[in-house]
This record gives sequence, C-alpha cells and structure tokens, in this order.
Amino acid sequence: MHTKRLYGIRGAVCTENNPDELRHAVCALIREIFEKNAIEEEEDIVSLQFTLTQDLDCLNPAAALRQDGLCTHTALFCSAEPQISGSMPKTIRVLITAYCSGKPVHVYAGEAQKLRPDLAKTGSGRQ
Repeated sequence: MHTKRLYGIRGAVCTENNPDELRHAVCALIREIFEKNAIEEEEDIVSLQFTLTQDLDCLNPAAALRQDGLCTHTALFCSAEPQISGSMPKTIRVLITAYCSGKPVHVYAGEAQKLRPDLAKTGSGRQ
C-alpha cells in the first residue's frame, strides 16, 4: 500500500494570445500532469498557482480551468511572470501542490520543454 505524500508538481506550456488556444493549452497541460501523477480526486489537490508572461493577456489560466470544469473546488491563483530579458515568451507556468503516492512527474509541453531540457531527457517532461 502506497502512502500519499504532499508534493509540488511543476509544468509549463507555450500558447498564442487567443482565448480558445490558451484554454486548450492550459487544460491539456493540467490533464497530462494529473494523468502522469495519478491524481484522480480533486480532494488530493491543495492548490494550483499559475504565472504567465505579460504577452498573454486574453484569459486568466485559472478561469480557463474553471470554464472547462476542472478544479472547480480547488484554490487557484494566477500572477504575472517577472519580465526578464531573454525569457521565453507566451509561456504559462504552473505549480500544483497535491498529494501523490509516487515521485512527481513534471510536464513541460511543446516549446516549453526548452525551459527544462533536463526533465524532458529523463522522461519527466512531455516528449
């Protein structure tokens, strides 16, 4: 029997500044993180914290999740990513605090894999 432990699970995705594309990207990322970390019950999720780059201003990622029916009773928070010279544009990052029974699998989807190539190489990020 595995005992669940509290973990921080990270992820990121790049998207265009379009509400439909942003909603799709965020929801696909969260679903993949939940799947890879066997998070099946919302009660196992403590909170989700998003950051997004300043060039994404069409939709709040937390609102995108709620519109899609995900995490409807979970604490969600969104803030602006610091504007750093040379940072990857059009990027949404997430930190999920959740109870899991195994080592967390972080997911960096699409172009966001470049943020953490070390995780993409080890299979802890989406290929």
